[in-house]
Amino acid sequence: MNKVKITAVRQTQYPDLSAQYENPIEHACDVRIGQSWLSSDGRHPEGLCPSAWESIRPFAESLARGEGNFYDGWMRNPLSAMISCNDGFRPVSFYLEVVSEA
Repeated sequence: MNKVKITAVRQTQYPDLSAQYENPIEHACDVRIGQSWLSSDGRHPEGLCPSAWESIRPFAESLARGEGNFYDGWMRNPLSAMISCNDGFRPVSFYLEVVSEA
């Protein structure tokens, strides 16, 4: 199986949505832009937010199996994907890419 590198590339915040709908929380996200993790055999890498992993997991597992070319040519690199976590108030975009092929 392939190893898949997961890199946090951008975080967006929607303060208007937070103000309108979210209960105040002190600490929402530990992810830093540029931070990366390595998924081996399509498994959850240690230290990656479990909620973010649930959004990323199907793509990471497919890439680990050697699949790719999602949505018929969506990405320039067919062995990659750009996936955002499911936080509607401050989503983080992650770039997934195969870094070693089996």
